[in-house]
Amino acid sequence: MTKPRKPGKSRTVARLAAVQAAYEMEVAGAPADPVLRAFVTQRWNLVETAKAVEEEEGERPDLQEPDSGLMTSLVRAMVDRRDDLDAMINGALAEGWTTERLELLLLIILRAGACEMLTEPQVPAKVIISEYVDIARSFFSEGEPKMVNGVLDRLARTLRPGDLAPREAPAG
Repeated sequence: MTKPRKPGKSRTVARLAAVQAAYEMEVAGAPADPVLRAFVTQRWNLVETAKAVEEEEGERPDLQEPDSGLMTSLVRAMVDRRDDLDAMINGALAEGWTTERLELLLLIILRAGACEMLTEPQVPAKVIISEYVDIARSFFSEGEPKMVNGVLDRLARTLRPGDLAPREAPAG
């Protein structure tokens, strides 16, 4: 008997998988199709992964399949819109920062968040920002998650005016 899918969880896993696939593509210089195929058939083959974990640790993990449609569309859109995404991110970075100065994984997290903001209008900007800040926290422990929050917030205010509450003026 299979467990029912947790609706939001498969999208969360898809976002993480999209970031991992895009990172692999950048590092290896690989095209999208073989990397996506490997992610769907090998890396996210949960039956085999669960068996391996169960054999090693003695208990079966609660794993969630990624929403492969979201993962695939994000990766393809990041490839197709890379220059536009980088230009948008450059415009949202603090003064003195450019995409060239960013660590590759941080840049890919920002690309994925910006891409989802462009391609998934039904997903609230607040959800997108929160999801990618959480992904950044999975990999970074310094100021990077705050940077992701700030950059995606600025992009959301440009790409999705009215989607976020107005910023309050500082007291003083």
